[in-house]
Amino acid sequence: MNLITHHLPRVAVIGYGRWGRQCHAPLINLAPGLQLHGVASGDAQKRAAIESDLGVRAYQSFEAVIADTDVDVVVLATPNHTHADLAVCALEAGKHVVSDKVMCLSLAEYERMTEAAQHSDRLLTVFQNRRRDGDFMTLQRCIADGELGEVKWIEMAWQGLGLWGGWRGQAQSGGGRFYDLGAHLVDQMLLLFPQRVESVYCRMHFDEAARDIESEALLLIHFEGGCTGIIDTSSRAAISKPRFYAHGSEATFEKYGLDPQEDALKIGDIESAIEDPQNFARVAGKSGEKTVPTLRGRWRDFYENLADVLTQGAQPMVGLPELRRQIAVLEAGVASARSGEVVRLESS
Repeated sequence: MNLITHHLPRVAVIGYGRWGRQCHAPLINLAPGLQLHGVASGDAQKRAAIESDLGVRAYQSFEAVIADTDVDVVVLATPNHTHADLAVCALEAGKHVVSDKVMCLSLAEYERMTEAAQHSDRLLTVFQNRRRDGDFMTLQRCIADGELGEVKWIEMAWQGLGLWGGWRGQAQSGGGRFYDLGAHLVDQMLLLFPQRVESVYCRMHFDEAARDIESEALLLIHFEGGCTGIIDTSSRAAISKPRFYAHGSEATFEKYGLDPQEDALKIGDIESAIEDPQNFARVAGKSGEKTVPTLRGRWRDFYENLADVLTQGAQPMVGLPELRRQIAVLEAGVASARSGEVVRLESS
């Protein structure tokens, strides 16, 4: 991959919905090694807001972005089912690509995207910002430091009350919590358990006849060596389970609440993201019980790393082999939910 050395990498965001507006554009602007060059939206009012609020070019379409030779990087803040086609088009046009999660909806789409990246000699990566959630980083550190002993069982949950609307409420668009939030949780689980995935089992419930997205999904991932990961996403939970629950041979880790960075971005100040002490993790085991303050999360790391990759040849924070494992597990989960059977994976 040829490095960009004569100017700051110029980035264009596709989509100015909540995530493009409140997350991608602000984080790109905060990265000293990147330049937010423009944002694309098919909505005239949003284009006016892009120009007035951000002071950058407002593109009318994705096609206009990839035709602009000044654009180096395209960020896809678009519905999940569009990521594969848009990424391939952008890569073939010579752009580096950052896709929002979930990267895509199948291994076939993954292969199309990665082949396009290889042929174009351009970067393809995915915005897995929750690798830099403070709670996840805290659990990682507790495991790495040996505080929990040998860990072979981890549960994660992300729950709420009420089905989503818009494209996130449509299965054909890759909607539902399983793909949208499950992409984060599976990614985190696979980082905590790097062993080979042996099998996947998933149960889903569909409570509303008029809606085709699941209301509940429970995913069990079995790893080589006897490790088990359980992921629970729900739209029917008024009282949520712990966000993280991990037992080891020496202690158990329990953590409620969500990383505060998203709420801080909503008010335009990610530096104000400070965890409420009542949500600090609890670690209990043979040596007693203690509260573990949450490490401060840092979503900004993703785009700062992107700048280093494009200008200095650094390793991407989120690599393609890791993404293949994630998509394989999600695809197997959907297949298992449909068949009611365990799905065995050969090489994940």
